[in-house]
Amino acid sequence: MPFPHVLLSAAVSLDGYLDDTGPERLLLSGPADFDRVDEVRASVDAILVGAGTIRADNPRLLVNSAERRAGRVAAGKPPYPLKVTVSGSGDLDPAAKFWHTGGDKVVYTTEDGARRLKASDLAADVVPLGPELDWRALLTHLHDVRGVRRLMVEGGGTVHTQLLRQGLADELQLVLAPLFVGAPDAPRLFGPGPYQGGRLRLLESRTIGDVVLMRYEPTAPGVGGTASAADRHWLALACELAALCPPSRTAFSVGAVVVAQDGTELARGYSREGGDPLAHAEEAALAKIAPGDPRLAGATVYSSLEPCAQRASRPRPCAQLILDAGVRRVVTAWREPDTFVAGADGSGVLARAGADVVVLPEYAAAAKAPNEHLAERG
Repeated sequence: MPFPHVLLSAAVSLDGYLDDTGPERLLLSGPADFDRVDEVRASVDAILVGAGTIRADNPRLLVNSAERRAGRVAAGKPPYPLKVTVSGSGDLDPAAKFWHTGGDKVVYTTEDGARRLKASDLAADVVPLGPELDWRALLTHLHDVRGVRRLMVEGGGTVHTQLLRQGLADELQLVLAPLFVGAPDAPRLFGPGPYQGGRLRLLESRTIGDVVLMRYEPTAPGVGGTASAADRHWLALACELAALCPPSRTAFSVGAVVVAQDGTELARGYSREGGDPLAHAEEAALAKIAPGDPRLAGATVYSSLEPCAQRASRPRPCAQLILDAGVRRVVTAWREPDTFVAGADGSGVLARAGADVVVLPEYAAAAKAPNEHLAERG
């Protein structure tokens, strides 16, 4: 199911702390960066913090600029984004500022937490997710029921850690403040434990006063049949590559990217690349990688269209080329229609050979766009 774009936002000391142990909240950034955060808040549909952040910081989470609120209203949005929190226990103070400022609020909780919250007369919608908290169910509900397309997550460290570990964060906006905390029992941004492998991609780095803003996105593919945020980034790139294809009346326009397990891009390609009228996207990409490259065994192929299972132009269809290369994970946006081949089922060929096939239909429109001229064929 589609999820919102999940943006993690945090400020930390040089030694990785979110706060110190004093009674007052440690201000890690200054007025210029607070204004930037206000701008980001104004751009999103919802802001999420964990229950621990509400207890520790008692935040209001508002868009402070009247001009930005007016801009939201002019765009047909409420003046404030939806405010969201997560609590497994349902132990939340109804008097906290979170509930009494801004616009609508929603609490995601467990079945036990929901019983407690509904008895507390809390000024919010309460959504139970089951016996345990489930981040994927939460994000699906935000997208499908609340219409959230961009979600800003402002803490705390436990929430950030869980979203990163589960491959659900699309972007990390990290502000580094020029000071040290040093207290071993102060809250840190990220906790210990297993994370997705690979390096994050730096999207932006700039100074704001005396702090540095760094924007990153994950690159490591998901595992098995579970999609990660990085899977969505790579598939979006494959759909962009499809737009580079020379148009044809007898073949689809497709883009493909091959990505190693650690997030390294191995190759990319698109249909009819290099002037070859018969070249398929996956074929063009795989041809750029040395046969037997050990990284292929853990790699993922991203293709805007399901790899072909039948092919008249060359001996081996793309589904077989992928399997022969040793790749066992494919992410695609669009199942092949019967335009040229009746009953095409490249995904079935891959799955029967033991490969994991992930379909992200929210990218189907982007995959179909370069092929609109073929619509009348079927």
